[in-house]
Amino acid sequence: MLDPGQQAPDFELPDQDGEPVSLSDYRGQRVVLYFYPRADTPGCTTEACSFRDRWGDYEDRDVAVLGVSDDPVSDLADFAAEYDLPFRLLSDEDGAVSSAYDSYGEKNVFGNVVDGVFRNTYVIDGDAEIAYAYEGVDPEDHADEILADLGGA
Repeated sequence: MLDPGQQAPDFELPDQDGEPVSLSDYRGQRVVLYFYPRADTPGCTTEACSFRDRWGDYEDRDVAVLGVSDDPVSDLADFAAEYDLPFRLLSDEDGAVSSAYDSYGEKNVFGNVVDGVFRNTYVIDGDAEIAYAYEGVDPEDHADEILADLGGA
């Protein structure tokens, strides 16, 4: 994991609509950059919907939310539409950005060793510095946990 105080690696990835998104687009604004293994699976859906359900609280604090997985853009578009997600989902198909954030590598899935995205999150401040780092998060309570850390859940 990257540590609080470190500079967040910049990146550019396509969102669910195929539009390019970079961290530098959010300069001056706090960003929740959350990494999740696979769109439309139970844990990832729970996590995405918890951010959706608290979206107003994130907007009130001027905090952007960006979800990153190695899913293709088309899968992200379907996922965002099905669950009415108000934030951007980013496609990191080769895992390069996830790797730069220590959120990609070998893991055991149902007895098979595969490469994939780890469920980690970073809160990045307006100067692109890591403010908070969360490893192996609980998808159900994570959106609330971040809001509490940002001051006032």
